[in-house]
Amino acid sequence: MYQKILVPIDGSSTSARGLAEAIRLAKLTGGRLRLVHVIDELSFALAMDAYSGYAGNWLEELRKDARKLLEDARAEAAAASVASDAVLLDSFRGAVHDQVIAEAVSSEADLIVIGTHGRRGIGRWVMGSSAEHILRMSPVPVLLVRAPESAKAESEHFTLPSGMLASQ
Repeated sequence: MYQKILVPIDGSSTSARGLAEAIRLAKLTGGRLRLVHVIDELSFALAMDAYSGYAGNWLEELRKDARKLLEDARAEAAAASVASDAVLLDSFRGAVHDQVIAEAVSSEADLIVIGTHGRRGIGRWVMGSSAEHILRMSPVPVLLVRAPESAKAESEHFTLPSGMLASQ
């Protein structure tokens, strides 16, 4: 039962919560984690903005940050005596949720564990939900781990820039 657990991570507090739950589950089942991080068009565009004054290779900076994130997650699993491997997906082949599902299928995962913000309303509409897409489209079971209270409070502060809402 749940020997191969896929865990998408992105460095957020919700992702950390998902990882912690996956580690607990792997300890109970004697399972192994596959940690995955996706660099997609949105993260690349945000990096271009964040590193606008930097003349280096933005994609390589994202890869460096992603490798560190994956190494830290592997160290956390190892500290709990849970075996893991890590995969960096940076091919820009589709949306994050499509790449996570493809990785789950190719690695023959038994379960996907995802931390989620639990956004509702306009925040969900604008930001979208990779977790929801994975939940709906995955051929393997998905465990959604809700955000800790602090992360939920952060997501409740989401507002649209002025002028985005048209008066009716």
